[in-house]
Amino acid sequence: MSTNTVDKPRKVTTATLRKMKNEGEKIAMLTAYDYSMARLVDGAGMDIILVGDSATNVMAGNATTLPMTLDEMIYHARCVARGTERALVVADMPFGTYQGDAIAAVHNAVRLMKESGCEAVKIEGGAEIRESIERILSAGIPVMAHLGLTPQSVNKFGGYGIRAKEEAEAEKLLADAKMVEELGCFALVLEKIPAALAEKVAKSISIPVIGIGAGSGVDGQVLVVNDMLGMNQGFRPKFLRLYADLQTVITDSLHHYISDVKSLSFPSPTEQY
Repeated sequence: MSTNTVDKPRKVTTATLRKMKNEGEKIAMLTAYDYSMARLVDGAGMDIILVGDSATNVMAGNATTLPMTLDEMIYHARCVARGTERALVVADMPFGTYQGDAIAAVHNAVRLMKESGCEAVKIEGGAEIRESIERILSAGIPVMAHLGLTPQSVNKFGGYGIRAKEEAEAEKLLADAKMVEELGCFALVLEKIPAALAEKVAKSISIPVIGIGAGSGVDGQVLVVNDMLGMNQGFRPKFLRLYADLQTVITDSLHHYISDVKSLSFPSPTEQY
């Protein structure tokens, strides 16, 4: 019997991502920070939507990710979760919500999950935050790890340069990657590290490895949606590919609107009641 209902897309889960890696299917991941963008990104067929703490840069104009609060992250993640049907929604745990105090870390992760509706959390760091990872996982919360350039540690690193170029740091990164796999993290983000090292990591562990500025030898890629759509053209790192020029499109549209209002061509007779 035919019906008029439209089948909902199959939900991406952590098991889906593991299957994709095993079958060699690359994983597409993109950020979103609000309901409208989440609907577009999800409707396009994205596998993972990351509600990044980069929201404090993109949406609030801050220079680093450090000012993001847990309340602000819950707000953004809630908006994205409401606009998502297919993609796995992952939310960043903000700076200060999991470092140093593992008991507070699990409390904050539970609150983020309960109040936003996201389906996993992402945290930055390796052995230094092992206890926090373990406690969050013990609460049944899926954890995506993040190694390499970890933006919440920008002041420690002294900038946003490439990480793990030296042998000692590369060896620690590989050890941390194996550790987060053993602990039970479902995926790993590698940011701004040499492509050869990223490929080595991806081949050394069974969980999916998502890269940003980490070459093509990983299991998937992630970008900031506003950057790849050309809404922030002052930011042009080597790893970024522009898929649109929305800054020009939006600016031209705004100029056209202003002109139409001032020339009395808007609204026209057909645009009035």
